[in-house]
Amino acid sequence: MSYDRTVHLDADFATVLGRVREALAGQGFGVLTEIDVTATLKAKLGHEMEDYVILGACNPALAHRALETDRSIGLLLPCNVVVRRDGDRTAVQSLDPNTMVALTGLDALRPVAEEATRRLDAALASLTGAGTDGGR
Repeated sequence: MSYDRTVHLDADFATVLGRVREALAGQGFGVLTEIDVTATLKAKLGHEMEDYVILGACNPALAHRALETDRSIGLLLPCNVVVRRDGDRTAVQSLDPNTMVALTGLDALRPVAEEATRRLDAALASLTGAGTDGGR
């Protein structure tokens, strides 16, 4: 099972990161957390790596619906969105929300996962003017 939804953009990292924030906001997601993996690994381990940021995106209405179904689903919230350099391009990846259903086996989460998928796919598509590229 593929667990990601990915698009690649021919734009610089900082520009894409800003566009991702806007695209998420346009679909009702706020960014609750931001982890600059590049800076953290440099500071803690002295390790150099490409630009890599993890955004913890949350749509409050969807999170509420998921939590009403299963309080433990918080372990899979918020929706992580990764922005990272990938060679000459910038990759934007989100966790496939259907992973919630697959991991928990709770069919009651399916409508939430489907709506989250529609919204995240719309955000990713707005970055490219097309659809996602199938997790690649």
